Amino acid sequence: MSDAPHVATFFVHYRENLRKCSLQPLRGRPEFRFARSAPQEPFDASGHTLLALDGPELSPADRDRPLLILDATWRLLPQLRRLLTGDFVARSLPKALRTAYPRTGQFEPDPDEGLASVEALFAALVLIDRRDDSVLDDYRERESFLAKCRAAGVLPRSG
Repeated sequence: MSDAPHVATFFVHYRENLRKCSLQPLRGRPEFRFARSAPQEPFDASGHTLLALDGPELSPADRDRPLLILDATWRLLPQLRRLLTGDFVARSLPKALRTAYPRTGQFEPDPDEGLASVEALFAALVLIDRRDDSVLDDYRERESFLAKCRAAGVLPRSG
């Protein structure tokens, strides 16, 4: 067992293509935990801060709870959220923050404030005063996303 603090859990939909998952490069890091969903099997999210489009904005006051990031296509996300049980809180990221990930939604448009999972993780870590630029090391859209974070006020304009 590692002494690294539990920073985030990624609850990945069982149909998610892991080869395309923006979080894959983070596997094996002790501060991150991955859980794969199974059809109709509940997931105990107790004690976590769920990143969601609804809820108050994330702040440093949320620092002591590990983040919970649901990883699925936007179409399958409601299915994944219905599996959550336990005592958790939902928090959102700033509405002005936009993704740098090229959109390819085939069935319905993604929400404007929808981010790639690795983007959501990075922004959330900044907002809870745990900034870790290394989570974006393997992200192809890194520089574009950092510019979007500055434009949305998540990062200082000169940083």
